[in-house]
Amino acid sequence: MRTVLITGSAVAVLVAAGAITYAVAGEDGDGSVAVPSADSADAGFARDMAVHHQQAVEMSYIVRDRTKDADVRRLAYDIAQTQANQRGMLLGWLDLWGLPKVSADPPMTWMGMGDMASGKDGSLMPGMATNTELKKLGTLNGRQAEVFYLQLMTDHHKGGIHMAEGCVAKCTVGVEKSLAQGMVDAQQSELTAMAQMLKERGAQPRD
Repeated sequence: MRTVLITGSAVAVLVAAGAITYAVAGEDGDGSVAVPSADSADAGFARDMAVHHQQAVEMSYIVRDRTKDADVRRLAYDIAQTQANQRGMLLGWLDLWGLPKVSADPPMTWMGMGDMASGKDGSLMPGMATNTELKKLGTLNGRQAEVFYLQLMTDHHKGGIHMAEGCVAKCTVGVEKSLAQGMVDAQQSELTAMAQMLKERGAQPRD
């Protein structure tokens, strides 16, 4: 671990990233910031979850334009807004720590699972949709779009929960661990809601 002072420019970056309320991530008692190393769980989780969240935002905006169902549109909006804001926090912390947003290591290496991140057809981490699946979602309408989105997002949440639980266990920055636990709690609740929405549409999760 190395220590740096929060500078005005670093805070400005966080404002731009929408993460100013988390500008004290890792703050020590003297006002300095304990900075994780580039290969730490803290940095790895921030990088990987930012990518994971970006796809959830993308899928949510796709389905919002493919259905008029109020419940699905509301869920998609909530997921898009929440995960976009969390992504801003994660990227803001990387800026604050002076760490790169990309790594030469495979995704999830910080969890000891780098060899399990396939990258096949754009699915970089467990739970992520493939490029083919994203294209298919963009061709569907109405109930078909709703069901496929709910199935994709169910898989996505399960992968995200697994990663967030890894941060809860391995990360050292307290506020990041708290955010990760919040992700676990919220996404587990959304999994329950999505299972019910699938049932109402005569469908079920893919696995």
